[in-house]
Amino acid sequence: MTQETVTKPEPVEISASPQLKETERKKQLNIQELIEALKSTADDIGQISELTSEEKILVTQFFASFLKLMKPLTPSISVSQFALPPELSDAVQAHVDPTGHLVIEYPDGHVKLEDLSEEKNRDLMTTVIVDILPKFKTLTAAQKRKLENRMKLLSTVTKEIQKSADALPSSLVQE
Repeated sequence: MTQETVTKPEPVEISASPQLKETERKKQLNIQELIEALKSTADDIGQISELTSEEKILVTQFFASFLKLMKPLTPSISVSQFALPPELSDAVQAHVDPTGHLVIEYPDGHVKLEDLSEEKNRDLMTTVIVDILPKFKTLTAAQKRKLENRMKLLSTVTKEIQKSADALPSSLVQE
């Protein structure tokens, strides 16, 4: 009788090549990076939403206050052509009116109104604000000087009239 030995085949270990392992590791890193990027994007979107809401409130408050101050000083404030964005470079004149609109006049005579408080016009709004606030400061300073000069004149004239009135004999004053 012959004795046969049966050998069990050993499980074959399939080992991945070093390049395959590196590729898998990179895929895992790439997936992890993508997940982190998406989480960061979600955070950014949340912040954009919050900032947009806050911006809307600030724009409303700004125009309510600014236009309240502007009305007694001037019917409009001119905007420099150089302050306008390139897409409005063909305008011949522009100014902000008391309703918060940018009135843009073109060479052919047509007029375009842009509501500066609208979200689509926020960049235009900031450009215009930067241009008109120094002009607004000049207007307020001029109004202050005008009032001070009137007060000075009235004060001087009133004192002289009071002196004359005091010098008038009371017998001449009719009751």
